Amino acid sequence: MGLVFGAIAPHGSISIAEWCTPEQRSLAARTRSAFEELGRRLDDARPAVTIVLTPHHVHVEGHMAVVVSGAMHGILDGGASRVELRVPVDRDVAQRMHDAIASAGIPVVAISYGGNDQASAVTPMDWATQIPIHFMGRDRVPIVMVAPARDLSWDAHVQAGRAIANVASSSNKRVALIASCDHGHAHDPTGPYGYSPASKMFDDRVVELVKRGALGELLSFEPAFVAEAKADSFWQMLMLYGAIGERWKAEFLSYEAPTYFGMLCAAFAPPD
Repeated sequence: MGLVFGAIAPHGSISIAEWCTPEQRSLAARTRSAFEELGRRLDDARPAVTIVLTPHHVHVEGHMAVVVSGAMHGILDGGASRVELRVPVDRDVAQRMHDAIASAGIPVVAISYGGNDQASAVTPMDWATQIPIHFMGRDRVPIVMVAPARDLSWDAHVQAGRAIANVASSSNKRVALIASCDHGHAHDPTGPYGYSPASKMFDDRVVELVKRGALGELLSFEPAFVAEAKADSFWQMLMLYGAIGERWKAEFLSYEAPTYFGMLCAAFAPPD
């Protein structure tokens, strides 16, 4: 029991074939293939709950956040076809997750949406939760969504990851952990964030760390470098590192930056 599977997974809509126009489907072909492999590996790990670390849900000043509603519901519009997903939330694990992060001295809030009865409430699902779950578990595996807080320290994110691992170990459940990450967002001068060579440099370093199973070296990055790269992956990767350490087996599956941001797929398996 406890953590049985880990992943770094992207959240670009172009990875979902049915969202793409025929002309777009080749853009993220490597990512889509790697995503499908991650889905098979998650199924093989047989998790009872999946923890998703997402940078694109609520942003609470000075606090991390955990969804404690009964379900989450997401819609991806703007593509060739509408992609929709509703997934139950494991409210017991979610509440334990909130309490463990708080007990570690990290500011955190429990959030819900709509109905005042949390068990029946449905919280909107962000794309950085929906897209990885589209490939890994869909509506078959309950989830817990955790949002990082960029205005908290890097060490707070590592400590939150350790709290997540402790909850998984005490839950009597098989638990998967997904760090939803798109990396540098300034690869293309025509993109919304312009161009910076730091994006490629950041992505190259992350790929190299993943291949060596050395996520702890993220802590040696310079804050200005992370900011210049315009990555939205760094904080979730710190949490993943806190949860799994460096004894887990890391396997790099794919990387590409077909538009303005970088997408990486990697699987992590616990030590024998």
